[in-house]
Amino acid sequence: MRISVELTLTPLQNEFEAPIIDFIKKLRASGLTILENPLSTQVYGDYDKVMQLITSELKNSFELIDNGILLMKIVKSDRSDYEPNF
Repeated sequence: MRISVELTLTPLQNEFEAPIIDFIKKLRASGLTILENPLSTQVYGDYDKVMQLITSELKNSFELIDNGILLMKIVKSDRSDYEPNF
């Protein structure tokens, strides 16, 4: 099953950029389809691969920060080719 996941990592600390950049770079290195915008990062692919990636990389990121939040939306389909028609 293919899924689309939107992630927003928010470290709750003054030094927040480095943990976010590190998290995104590790997602990019996964070989999955990754799209980014200023507010979130989208990951597209096979359910098991995407969820395994998020689980492992989120744990690594949380170990590097004192406090943080991850907001996640999951859609049961691959929406990586979505283009607005309006």
